[in-house]
Order: sequence, then structure tokens, then C-alpha cells
Amino acid sequence: MPHTLRVGTRASTLALTQTGHVADALTALGAGEHELVRVRTDGDRLTGSLASLGGTGVFVTALRDALLDGRCDVAVHSFKDLPTAPADGLVVAAVPVREDPCDALCARDGRTLAELPEGASVGTGSPRRAAQLLAARPDLTVVDIRGNVDTRLRRIEDDLDAVVLARAGLARLGRLDAVTEALPFAVMTPAPAQGALAVEVRAEEAAGAAPLARALAALDHRPTHLAVLAERALLSRLEAGCAAPVGAYARVGGDDVLTLDAVVLRPDGTASLRRTASATLPAAPADEPAATALAAAALGTRLAEELLDAGAAALAGLAA
Repeated sequence: MPHTLRVGTRASTLALTQTGHVADALTALGAGEHELVRVRTDGDRLTGSLASLGGTGVFVTALRDALLDGRCDVAVHSFKDLPTAPADGLVVAAVPVREDPCDALCARDGRTLAELPEGASVGTGSPRRAAQLLAARPDLTVVDIRGNVDTRLRRIEDDLDAVVLARAGLARLGRLDAVTEALPFAVMTPAPAQGALAVEVRAEEAAGAAPLARALAALDHRPTHLAVLAERALLSRLEAGCAAPVGAYARVGGDDVLTLDAVVLRPDGTASLRRTASATLPAAPADEPAATALAAAALGTRLAEELLDAGAAALAGLAA
């Protein structure tokens, strides 16, 4: 009997939806029939802020363990949940086309950010979003919230004037009707890798010409992958995680120019540093993409160094 591809996922509705899309794509690309393997992570089990739970790694450690011990063959993550340090024995073998990475305001009575009443209460579990909300509207009361998308949206009916969520998750769940404003990057720069998915496998599964390796290579969207590499290299050099108010967004433009925008903020939003840098990506053979990957990461590291030289560490409490 052919081996059924076991695709690991968290059990939330959003995780199951986005993992299902990836699993269907891998099957269509020749990797074989699949089944979803639900894995419960610490981030699903524990309560409290992400910072108090140890950062974004709480959502991925159990999935990575399932890969390493053979309970699944592929794991699908929201890329922004992955720690920047690589995991021994594992590789991100594919990054599908990215959803719109912007943040979305979901507010009572269809209001935009500018239309929220004085002192309005806005929910988010992200220090990055909180700092940028306060930078734009210092009068707001920012409320720390956790929970899945439906839980957060219900808070608008119960006790909050608005919540801020990633537009990508709402799009994947078919809930864009809840969005009252897509926040522009100048107001709310997204988290590094927001809107992107990471398809992680054991290193040996990504190499060679086996059906899974071929399917992963076909699924990978190189412009998205390179953009995310730059964003995460910046985050890594800043030694920043989910508790740091850092935003970054990269994109590949004409003539293979990769441009990266980044912002570092004081947690209360009273000061910020914004910088932009670009690099022309080197041409590389299709079977040897390492040079472009290194160039993308180098751009992120270089921009992080510029931010650190300008005082980012002291501003946001980062390790320099």
C-alpha cells in the first residue's frame, strides 16, 4: 500500500483550515494521499500572554517533536510562530504564496481606527500591535487578549470597542466581513512573516527526487520565501521575539530587488525608529538557490544593524 502522507497541525479551526489547504496542494502536486494529524501544543493548552509562556515557540515545539519522532511527515505552521533559531534535523522546505500580511481592525458599528471614540478599548495580544495602536491613537485603552478568532471577535459584542487581527487568518477562515479597516503599513507594520505559512519536514525528506520533495519544491513560492527570510533575519539579529514591538515587511520587486521596511517602537508607542533597505538579489541556478537566500538574510541583518546603531535596543528593551 502507498504511504499516506501524515500532515501535522494544531487543532484550532484556523490551523486546520490552512493545513488542509497545504495538504491538498501537496496531494495535487504528487505527494500522495494525506491525513491530518492533530497535535496539541503548549500554546493551545496554557493561558496567559505569549511572553509569559515563553514566546512563540509554545505553538511549535510539540509539532516539531511529532516530526522528529516520526508521528507525522510534514508540519504546517504560521511562519510568524516559528522561533528564528533553526531546529536540528528539520528544514522549512516550502513557503506557499503569502496572504495579504496587513493587520485588520474589527470594530463596532463599522468604525475605522480614526473613528473610534476617545478612550476606546481595543483588544490585542501583540505588543507590536499595542505599541503601534498607541502611536497612532495615544488615547486608546489597549486590552491584552488571547483566544481563537471567534473568541476575539466576540469580545466586540461583549466588552471591547474593537480588536486587531491578522487579515490573513480572517481571509483563510472566510471572515473578511468582520474587517472594518485594513490598517496601512505606515500605521501598522506587520509582524515578520505575518501571512506566510511554513511547511517543515525532516531534512532528508526535502532532498532528492522523491514525490514529497518534488511536491514541496513546486509548492514553494520563491518571492515569498525570500521576503520572509529577510524579515526573520532582521528579527533574529535584533534578538527580538513576540514580546518585542518590532514590525517588518519585505517584498521582491522588478529587476529582483528585495526591499525591506522595519519599525522598532517603544512599548508605549511614544517613540519609534523606521528604516528601509534594498538589495539586488543575485541570479542563481534553479537547482542552487542558496545564494539568493543568503542575500535575503544578509539584507535583514544589515537593516537590523542600522536600527541597533540608531538606538533600537534601548528604545524597545532589546538585547544588542
